[in-house]
Parts: sequence; structure tokens; C-alpha cells
Amino acid sequence: MTALSLVALVSLVSIVVAKQLDAHPPQQQHRHWAPICSGNPSNKIRGCDRYGCGYFGADRHSGKGKHVGVDVICADGATVYAPFSGQLSGPIRFFHNGNAIDDGVQIRGSGNWCCLTLLPLPSLLGYCVKLVCIHPIRYHGQIQRGQQLGRMLPMQKVFPGIISHIHVENCDRSDPTPLLTPDVPPLPQQDRRWATVCAGNPTNEIRGCDNYGCGYYGAPRRNGKGKHTGVDVICADGATVYAPFSGQLSGPVKFFHNGNAIDDGVQIRGSGFCVKLLCIHPIRYNGRISKGQVLGRMLPMQRVFPGIVSHIHVENCDRSDPTSNLERGKWQ
Repeated sequence: MTALSLVALVSLVSIVVAKQLDAHPPQQQHRHWAPICSGNPSNKIRGCDRYGCGYFGADRHSGKGKHVGVDVICADGATVYAPFSGQLSGPIRFFHNGNAIDDGVQIRGSGNWCCLTLLPLPSLLGYCVKLVCIHPIRYHGQIQRGQQLGRMLPMQKVFPGIISHIHVENCDRSDPTPLLTPDVPPLPQQDRRWATVCAGNPTNEIRGCDNYGCGYYGAPRRNGKGKHTGVDVICADGATVYAPFSGQLSGPVKFFHNGNAIDDGVQIRGSGFCVKLLCIHPIRYNGRISKGQVLGRMLPMQRVFPGIVSHIHVENCDRSDPTSNLERGKWQ
């Protein structure tokens, strides 16, 4: 092939690629990744157990480090699938000690390899992720979104009692959470009842009264000179917290303004709703979230108020009463 012919071919291919990318932008063709593990169709993220928490940014190394990935729940031995189409490379050794789960693979690509397989252009295709604690079928070659990638390794052998999971880490160490879960637009909410806010409290039970006060809306505050402008949903320290409805996150929200152990929170604004959830640490402070999706974890309230009924402070942005939305059973 002459140099002129080669130049012409490259030019033609570039035009085809550009048209493909215009028609099917890699980041938009699939706005979220496919299910990664059989038995977990929503890519549910590990909450907290005695080994730690699975959300992005969770404490590691006794608080001296942060979790740079997310842990997608997966039973030992379960089938693992490719979250998107791309090029495999590996193995990846996470623990560097050859234990029973020290294996994994990297995928670089996007959702449209079917149309671009002639082109060695992974850098154009948007995604790069490491999947760890799995044994892949192969370490090299191309793979399609949803195609079987391998199997989950026996995590219980190494960490007995942990919530078994796949460690999912973006190559640039950014947060993969928004891509793991469906990007649901805040359409009109058909169900005016909010989802369960805290694990272990399926009815969103509101705190009663204790030595520190009462949790209902309008309860006295500041020695009777003020009123409670939210409600306190009972939640154990460290428990998993869920989004009550679908919407847009914004934060952080600081309630105490003193940096204590529970001075964190986030706002969610959806169709018809806007609420602040306080005394929690969210997985992330911005982006979209779906109703019932893991939002974060309850902070250690007992450190600040020993003996209180630990709870999430739930406050409507307009300071109206959120009780009717939280009391799920009354609306059935």
C-alpha cells in the first residue's frame, strides 16, 4: 500500500469514527454500567461491617487513608460480568500476597466497541476500571458489555463474616458510583411515600423523647424558645442510609458548624421534594441518585450525645413538616 493510500485510509477511518462518536457518544450510549455480579442487578454497594464500609471515600488504614473505589456486593463463586465493552488487561494483584482473592482485571473502553473494533483507540472510549477479587476467564482481548467476565473469588476464606464484594476502582481513582447505578431522571413521583431512609428502620420510625429532647416535628428547642424544624428518623450509628426519593444531590450540609463527629449531611432535590439529611456521611455530595439507592452511612452520634436515640435529622428545605412522607404505612 502506498503512503498516499494509507493516508487516505486513515482519513476515511477518522471520518467514520467521528460520525460514530457523534451518533453514539461513549459516555451517553449507556448512561450507567451493566450489572457486574449475578444476584445483584442494581450493583448494590456494600454497607458497613466489622471490616469497614464499601462506599467511595470510606476510611481505610485506621482513618489514615480513604477508599478509592466502591465495593459491589457479590456472593463468593458468583458469575461476574463486564460493566461495559472494552479491552482487558491483567492480572491485577491488589493484596500482593497471593491470597485466595488476590486476582483481578482491568477493562478500558466504553459501550460501543461493536462498531469500532478496527481501531486501536481505547483512549477515545471513556472508561477505565479495575475489578478486583475476581478470577477472569481471560486477562487479555476484547469483551462486550454484559458478557461473562469471570467469577467471584472466595472472600470468606480471607475475611470471615465480611459482606463479600468486588472492589471496583476507576483507573484515575475518581468515584465510579454514578456509573454503577441507573441514572433515573426526577420524573413526577408516582409514590408520595418516601423509601426507607435507614437500614434497620423499614417504617422510618421517628425518635421519641430522651434526655436531649424529642424527635417529632415542632418539638421544643433551646429551652422552649425555638421549635424543631425537622424530624429525627431513628438510625443506629454506622448504619447504611438510603435516598428517600430520586433527585439531585448537593452538599455538604453542616448543621452544627463546629466540625464535630456528626457535622455532615447532604441535600436532595427531586420532583416536588427538597430535603436535607443531616448527621450522615454521604457517598458523594453531587450528582444524581435514585430512590432507595445507598446514600451513605450514619455518623457516630453517641460520641457527641452519649445515650441519645441515634437518628438522622430530616428537614424539608422549606422547613415544612416531612412526617407524612416518612410514615410509609399510612399512605398504603
